[in-house]
Amino acid sequence: MTDHSGEDIVLAEDHGAVRVLTLNRPRKRNAIDLALRVVLAEMLESAMADDTVRAIVLTGSGGTFCSGGDISTMRRQSPEETRPRAEAAQRVIRAIWDGPTPVVAAVEGFAYGAGAALALACDRVVAATDASFSTAFTGVGLAGDMGITVSLPARTGPAAARQLLLLPRPVQGPDTLTLGLADVLTEPGAALDWALADAERIAEGPPLALSALRAMLGVRAGGDPLAALDHEVEHQIRLFDSADFAEGVAAFRERRRPEFKGC
Repeated sequence: MTDHSGEDIVLAEDHGAVRVLTLNRPRKRNAIDLALRVVLAEMLESAMADDTVRAIVLTGSGGTFCSGGDISTMRRQSPEETRPRAEAAQRVIRAIWDGPTPVVAAVEGFAYGAGAALALACDRVVAATDASFSTAFTGVGLAGDMGITVSLPARTGPAAARQLLLLPRPVQGPDTLTLGLADVLTEPGAALDWALADAERIAEGPPLALSALRAMLGVRAGGDPLAALDHEVEHQIRLFDSADFAEGVAAFRERRRPEFKGC
């Protein structure tokens, strides 16, 4: 699927047994609209089902991983309208978590909101020293989805995750390592090359054993992360039909602080 410019919104390139999937909306800093989440889910599912793909690298074009959900496409809407959108976002994370193949995120620039959730859903996060992570959801009156209520505490611990969600702030440099948001830091511009090298090493490992490890470790420990995705959908549906969400989107577009009223 292409965007309005005629470019493919997700690019796929194989490097031996590693498939690199690149979010390709650089003019929007790879913000996730409905079309992108559908295409990305389909391409992840296809990679997971391909026995020749032994590892996946997820990255973004134009020097940015993903700036979050595409707020230009958001508006207050009914639960019936929101459910397909919310479930499409969760389909991306289900593809990552429920598939057999390890996924490495290569993060340059922004990983905000849904972009942070997407990166943190991966098995390994390689980030440039100037990459910036932030949960950001509450800025537009939302609570978060794409598995962030599972993946963030799994990486940072529940106390730190609570603070990062309640009081979103950009996290950069050594703090990303200290908090557990990234597993390794690289020089700016080198995240993809490093992630690809890591993925190639992973691809040399035993696929069945790696799949078993993914089923037993990480976000799967201590609960059912797939059930958490359903829980997030229900909250997103309710919040998309709130006045606070409408206010958050309006404030973002008008470059002002939102005035939330709890309705």
